[in-house]
Parts: sequence; C-alpha cells; structure tokens
Amino acid sequence: LTGTKIFITAGEHDLTENIIHLVLARLPDAPPGIKGISLFLVPKFLPNKDGDIGERNGMRCARIENKMGIKASATCEMSLENATGWLIGEPHKGMRAMFTMMNDARLGVGIQGLGIGESAYQAAVQYAKDRQQGRSLSGTQYPDQPADPLLVHPDIRRMLLTMRAFTEGGRALSVWIGRNIDIRDRSNNPQARKEADDLVQLLTPLVKSYLSEAGHDAAQMAIQVYGGHGYIWENGVEQYARDARIAMIYEGANGIQALDLVGRKLPTHMGRYLRRFFHPVQKWIDANTADATLQPFILPLAKAFGRLQIATGQIAQAGLKNPNEAGAASSEYLKLFALVALAFLWAQMAKVALSKKETDEEGFYQAKIATAHFFMERVLPQTGSLFSAIMVGGKTMMEFPDDAF
Repeated sequence: LTGTKIFITAGEHDLTENIIHLVLARLPDAPPGIKGISLFLVPKFLPNKDGDIGERNGMRCARIENKMGIKASATCEMSLENATGWLIGEPHKGMRAMFTMMNDARLGVGIQGLGIGESAYQAAVQYAKDRQQGRSLSGTQYPDQPADPLLVHPDIRRMLLTMRAFTEGGRALSVWIGRNIDIRDRSNNPQARKEADDLVQLLTPLVKSYLSEAGHDAAQMAIQVYGGHGYIWENGVEQYARDARIAMIYEGANGIQALDLVGRKLPTHMGRYLRRFFHPVQKWIDANTADATLQPFILPLAKAFGRLQIATGQIAQAGLKNPNEAGAASSEYLKLFALVALAFLWAQMAKVALSKKETDEEGFYQAKIATAHFFMERVLPQTGSLFSAIMVGGKTMMEFPDDAF
C-alpha cells in the first residue's frame, strides 16, 4: 500500500510493542467512488514466521497536527510507502466493514460532548456561587456581603439551567441507548435483540450529533458565566470549548449524521426504525395523559411529538420529489428529534421524581422536577422554530445563485 492517511489518533507511539492500523485503500481494479474502497490491516511492525515482532513496515508518521484542542491526543499524518497490509473481508466492501467500528465511535464522541458539558457545568456552577458581582434585580439578597453572587442573576441561571437540563437529559439518553446495546448483544430473545438494534441504529446519529453540539454549547456558556476570566487559559474553561469543538466534526460531521438520519434511518425497512421510537412515546403519553400531576410534562411532550410526526411526513414526501428538500431540512430535523427524545426521557424522570418526594433524598428529586419544568418551558419550545424551518422547505437556500456567494 502506498499513500497518505491523515487525522490518525495516536498513529505513532511507544505504549505498545506494535500498532495495528485499519486502512482504507483501493485495489488496482477498484471501481470509482466508495464502492471501490477496501479495508486492510496494516501493522507498524511485520510479524515473523513464528508470530513475533519483526521488521518495520513501510509506514511512518510524517507529522503531528497542531490542533485547536484535544492536544493530549497525538493526531498524526501517516505516510505509507509499499507497506504490507492484509485485506479484511471482501474486496471493495471496506466502507461497510469500517462502519461497524464507526458506529461505536460515534456513540463515544457523543459521550465525549456530554462529559465536557458536565465538566463545564460543574465549573460554571461553582464560579457562579463564589463570584460576587452586582446586586439582584429584585433587591439585595446578601446584604452582609459587598455584592450578591452571580447565581442570583436571571441570565446566569438561564445558562446554568440550560446546561443542567442538557447534561441530565443527555445522560438519560445515553443510558437508554446503552441499555438497548446490552439487550442487542446479550438477550436470549431474538425479537428483543432485533428491536433493540433498531432503536440503537436510529438513536446513534442523535447521540453523536446532538450531544456533541450541546456539549460545545455548554462549554461556551461556561465561558460566558466566567466572563472575562473564562477567556483566560489559566482558569481552564476555555479548554472545554476547544476540546469540545472537534466532537462535531470527527467520526462523521454532524451534517452527515443528519443526512444519515433522514436518508437512511427513516426509510429503512419501511420506517421500522422510526416505529421503535414513535410507538413507545405514544404509548407512554396515552398511558399517563389522565394523570393531573404530569400535565406540565405530558402536554409539552405531546405537542413537540406531534410536530416531529408532521415534520417526518413532510421530509418523506418532499424528499421523494427532490432530495435537496430532505437535505435542507436534515439538521433541523435531527435537533427536533433529539429534543423530543429528551422530552420523553424528562417526562419519565419527572414521573419517578414526583413519586419520591417524601424520602430522604427529597432535595435531589425536587431539583429533578424543577429541571424537568425548565426543560419543558424554556428548552423544548425550540421545536417550534425548528418545525417552521423544516416545513418551509429548502427553496430559499437552494435557489440562491452560486455566483452571489
């Protein structure tokens, strides 16, 4: 194999005796496009006949990228010169094999965004409690102090609660997909395995795209809470933003995740993947709609879910006539879908929390209920603007003349 392989995490190191690279390359008789890509296993050192480490293969690290963030990760450009590789699977079917690994990596990238968002939230909360600045708009809250803490100010609370609603909802989404991965991999029931895999396939682009974007948003809000001090590297929060930014790009940029959702996941098996989500949501709404205590959560969920159903039909119909219509709506649709998924989870968490009010952990559950209210009242309404953008179509963007850019 001869060529260049770029953006390779830890492409060269001395932590192990050998490094095994998975390399996409073309055979001499390969057809054009992705249908002509094969997958190869290329080691740093070639094995001897007895299986021990042998001579160096024709693969070298040509350079290490100077990146915006994740600087602890050595991102390498690898140069191959007559390197020996072993074909994995069938010729020209490398992309299919690679996606097996990439789907797991995409889930990991989503969790990366979630983890950075949680770290940024914790740092911002502590700073908002400690930093004294100004007085509350409604009157002094801490008269014995020279100023009130940042925590009393509405806009600070807006940012902190937005971060909290995302991180706690994102964790619930991660646990949900993780549980279904366990069922898919370990259940003795073939039908249960099939249904769980369908849901994992559907939710993977949501986890990767929405959690990575919301994690970056949380990092930006943490900087804003810190004010000027957030822009100073010694305080650490600016690193959250730099490190989080890559999660929206690698393992398939978020725009590609949106196209995967509308172009592959929605029409697959005549909408079977979609039904794995739609049916449980509708069933839960129907089962709990008579519960008066849950109305603040069920009504917003039902409204947003209705928007998602209508938007799904719109994209399916418009996309059949013009694929650009589906593409133009894909990013908004993915975010709309993700918000409905989080609303479904927040409604379930609120139901549990309401049943635990008179316990030793009442404070924890009260905070959970309050965060659920915030999500339903201040975050979920974003589905309205997303829905409007989807329904208006892509005419204004696609008819804009190329030479006017």
